[in-house]
Amino acid sequence: MSDLFTAENALAFVTLTAMEIVLGIDNIVFISILTGKLPAEQRPRARRLGLGGAMITRILLLLSLTWVMGLTAELFGVMGHGVSGRDLVLLVGGLFLIGKATFEIHERIEGHAKPGEGGPKHPKFNTIIFQIMVLDIVFSLDSVITAVGMARSLMVMVAAVVVAVGVMLVFAGKVSDFVEHNPTIKMLALSFLLLIGVMLVADGCGQHIPKGYVYFAMAFSLLVEMLNLRAHKVAQKKGMTGHG
Repeated sequence: MSDLFTAENALAFVTLTAMEIVLGIDNIVFISILTGKLPAEQRPRARRLGLGGAMITRILLLLSLTWVMGLTAELFGVMGHGVSGRDLVLLVGGLFLIGKATFEIHERIEGHAKPGEGGPKHPKFNTIIFQIMVLDIVFSLDSVITAVGMARSLMVMVAAVVVAVGVMLVFAGKVSDFVEHNPTIKMLALSFLLLIGVMLVADGCGQHIPKGYVYFAMAFSLLVEMLNLRAHKVAQKKGMTGHG
């Protein structure tokens, strides 16, 4: 037990927790968009189940380290590129994410329902949870493989995952409400998911794109949109004052 509480493990725990939270932003955004399609009273439960599933998936993968690391072994070659189990998971997950984001963007542009069809129909709760679980596996696999290379202690890795998901649970509701009440932010979030899907497909095809560049671009785009929202609110207040 004394070997667990060391400076090396403490540093690994802090680093891994921060990394899990950053990587978990993808999960939160995806869950926020999917649960936003459910009736309001079902959304908190869906978010808890989605993030709870992400935590369980990560822990189970960590407990199956031999199997996870075996996924990095080459299965077959395509045009000189060795394809592993991890590549296949990332490729399928990335294509799913691209398809889902594209469909959602199209729905936002065209509207939920055609004239004369009435209001939007809510998808089934189980369907939403299934879609969340599918992407949980993809995001978790990449996260766990990264974690294995950063820490030696399994307990440290599991603790980091639990704490990170706990932090995400605290903020998931606020993020979801913010995304839901700001249509431009929702479109930006969908564009982020599309970008992440492309990044996963590229990674699955052996073309690694540094995540730092992608997350910087996403953060910069979000900052610009936040400034736009702020400027819009200021302009509205000035307009109300002028009319008054």
